[in-house]
Amino acid sequence: MYYAHSSEDQDRARWQPLAEHLRAVAELGAVRGGKFGAGKACAVAGWLHDLGKYTKEFQAYIAGQRRDGGDHSTAGAQEVLRLASARSDRLIAELVAYAIAGHHAGLPDRSGETGSLDDRLVKALPQLDAVWRDEVEADAAGLFPPAFEPHPDGSRHAFQFAFLGRMIFSTLVDADFLDTEAYYAGLEGRPVDRDWPLLPGHVDRLVGLLDAHMAAKTKAAPDTPLNRLRGEILGHVRAGAALAPGVFTLDVPTGGGKTLASLAFALDHARRWGMERIVYAIPFTSIIDQTATIFRDALGEDVVLEHHSAIEEEKPSNAEGRDKLRLAMENWDAPVVVTTNVQLFESLFANRSSRCRKLHNLARAVIVLDEAQTIPLPVLRPCVAALDELARNYGCTIVLCTATQPALASPRFKGGFEIGTDRELAPRPVDLHAALKRVTLELRGTMTDDDLVEELAGHPQGLVVVNGRKHALDLYRKAEAVGLEGVIHLTTRQTAADRRRILQDVRQRLRDGRPCRLVATSLIEAGVDIDFPRAWRAETGLDQIMQAAGRVNREGRRPAEESLVVVFRPAEALPPTEIRGFAAAMQRVVAKGHRDLASQAAITDYFREVYWQRGGDLDRHGVATAFVVDPRGMTTNFAYRTVAAKFRLVESGMEAVIVAIEEEAGATLRALAAGLPPAAAARRLQNFVVQVPPRLRQKLIDNGHVAFVEGFGDQFAVLKSEGLYSRDVGLLFEDADELGFDGII
Repeated sequence: MYYAHSSEDQDRARWQPLAEHLRAVAELGAVRGGKFGAGKACAVAGWLHDLGKYTKEFQAYIAGQRRDGGDHSTAGAQEVLRLASARSDRLIAELVAYAIAGHHAGLPDRSGETGSLDDRLVKALPQLDAVWRDEVEADAAGLFPPAFEPHPDGSRHAFQFAFLGRMIFSTLVDADFLDTEAYYAGLEGRPVDRDWPLLPGHVDRLVGLLDAHMAAKTKAAPDTPLNRLRGEILGHVRAGAALAPGVFTLDVPTGGGKTLASLAFALDHARRWGMERIVYAIPFTSIIDQTATIFRDALGEDVVLEHHSAIEEEKPSNAEGRDKLRLAMENWDAPVVVTTNVQLFESLFANRSSRCRKLHNLARAVIVLDEAQTIPLPVLRPCVAALDELARNYGCTIVLCTATQPALASPRFKGGFEIGTDRELAPRPVDLHAALKRVTLELRGTMTDDDLVEELAGHPQGLVVVNGRKHALDLYRKAEAVGLEGVIHLTTRQTAADRRRILQDVRQRLRDGRPCRLVATSLIEAGVDIDFPRAWRAETGLDQIMQAAGRVNREGRRPAEESLVVVFRPAEALPPTEIRGFAAAMQRVVAKGHRDLASQAAITDYFREVYWQRGGDLDRHGVATAFVVDPRGMTTNFAYRTVAAKFRLVESGMEAVIVAIEEEAGATLRALAAGLPPAAAARRLQNFVVQVPPRLRQKLIDNGHVAFVEGFGDQFAVLKSEGLYSRDVGLLFEDADELGFDGII
């Protein structure tokens, strides 16, 4: 008898037979891959992934007789290529080989490095016991997904096949983790709580809950033209749910109710077309909690998974058993997932099992991209290609939900979406932008910080948005120094938990009519539900200016001409290079003479300027050229590991510092030391993190202000000098340059 996993029982009665594990992984993989036509390929991956355990060396290892069990991942990769004969099967078999070879260490590159797939395919391995041929059902014929739709642009085909390979990998690692988890949980007699309700079985109930929630909101809201317009928008958006799955746009200005309207569309669409999941992706962690709360208020606590992590997920382990269990992270099995763009897109281009595990659960999902225009330009083309592929071959519906719709439709945007005119969900977007106009933009020119403070002094309630944390802090301190009442500071220096408290205080001050002068960075702009009478915005791109404008006169209670958004050029703070480019594009739009910079025509012109200005620099990491298929031999040259190492949605280069001044954070760290899986700890701690430049975090470590939790490498960096953090200012990480440990206690 050959075994996959062992226990401490010497009689082996409770060891897991290898054939049993392979069958379970194959069956789980087949179900997951069947949603996108690759069920057979995923089953073959499951049958062969641990083929190398049919050796006396591995069996001696799990019996505790050897320190090293050898390489058990490569044998299956070699064997699947021997089994495939037809040209089309050979291509898919190569995708399976990548997945099997990488199911512990991550998807490899085809060539060019130690551990590449080419290296693995010629590697000498221990002799397999021939019994595997009697126990393993590995038929590598007919692997090609029958309904696979090639992109009209042939240059995109290699990208499509590489994407399919990553999805096969996703089904394999998820199935492998789940079966391993189930085995060890059964061994220890502990339950595994993974029973999320399935969306198709609950969608009627969820639609009913949302209908009741919306009816209650309508009854409680005053009968105003704005609320009537919001009702019209909601009805029109929901009517579009009957259209077939594909790519949609939802072009609704800020204040039009697009968050709940897009959720209503997603639920109605899921009910009409049997979709399996709703994934709502948000550009910034600063508002993920707000959106998740809105959805839980409407649908209940038991269906919404909020998933983002500011702490690096744990590294894959080559160890067996319990180490492997720690990789059993969230796989997005919930009916409604609220996540960040970073989680979504970086997972779509990842090679690690912990990041890719969730991807197969995107098949047959409604994916709503809130503020779609915020996808960073250096990765725009690959992100669009990935979304297009999800819609084309994985049964997804994509909703590009935004108040400033980017020009991403083909043929104007090369490689863009094929979006028909009937796929806009909003009623008469041009008219909507005019009807929902609630502010007046004023281009002021250069202003000093003293100018800003003087103007703030004349307005008890106002919002100032600048382009960097340092400028925000300097301006806040200057306003405090002159004695302005109600000055509040909001940036990513503060933890998410503290930002939520600050925003609650700001909203209450605004409702009560008390002084409230908020100095913030751009984190305030992406959908934060807040309503100031006026704002000042440091010069940036037109889309961000319109996002700032969305925080002014949000409910339309004041005349638009009195609700000013002053756009200024900071005298003291030079904008980052990227911001200067966006600001220049906006100035070119201004020069074209648009009477209303918030109009659809002006916004379309702006995005054309931005994309033209960047030219080919919309795929900075060369993702489009990193995946190659030789059509003659149907062979691949895919750089999975290289792409994963380079691809970052936000090139922040920031590193996390945990600020554990809250009891919840402290309790989580104590639980981590007592055995809480690191992935679970990372998720619990994500609200207590500040991102810091690497050089300054290292200074904090060198001076004793920050220390890593022992036993977890560099994953959990915890602030020890609590004097460096205050709720109103946040983390003063710059002080690490001047202050030693003794100077802070």
